[in-house]
Amino acid sequence: MMIYLKFSFLFFIVHFACYIIAGAIDFRLAQKMYSGKDRLYKSFFRNMEDKRESMRIAKLLIPSQFVRAILMSVVLYPVLPFLTQLSFGMQFLFMSSLMFVYADFSSAIPFSNTIEGLVYLQKEFVQKKVFWIIQLEAIIYSILFGLLSAVIVI
Repeated sequence: MMIYLKFSFLFFIVHFACYIIAGAIDFRLAQKMYSGKDRLYKSFFRNMEDKRESMRIAKLLIPSQFVRAILMSVVLYPVLPFLTQLSFGMQFLFMSSLMFVYADFSSAIPFSNTIEGLVYLQKEFVQKKVFWIIQLEAIIYSILFGLLSAVIVI
């Protein structure tokens, strides 16, 4: 039982670190999409320039990512013994691919960088520039997650 709790805790640490790093890097490139009067996601993202909204998001950031990480880690419990037998390279490949494919690109949520988004969203949300800027965050997150999880978690 302790191995699973430790796995979930370390999974959260790795997830949160990668989430913050990838988000900070990508936010520099995607700032016009998320902020400003003419921001791309104005119709469905909260306004981070509003002090109350910004504080609300800040208060929910860690708890929401904790719940997200715990749920993602619990799903991996059945394969955890198998993962510990893989080489570092295979652990990295498995975890980074899992995060990129399942948690992002192949997600059932239509967004600017998902297959569903390419099918269902209006053109302004899936222009090549928008697609690749948002996809960059997923790629950075996935690579960092794969590396850190292979080093720390498994």
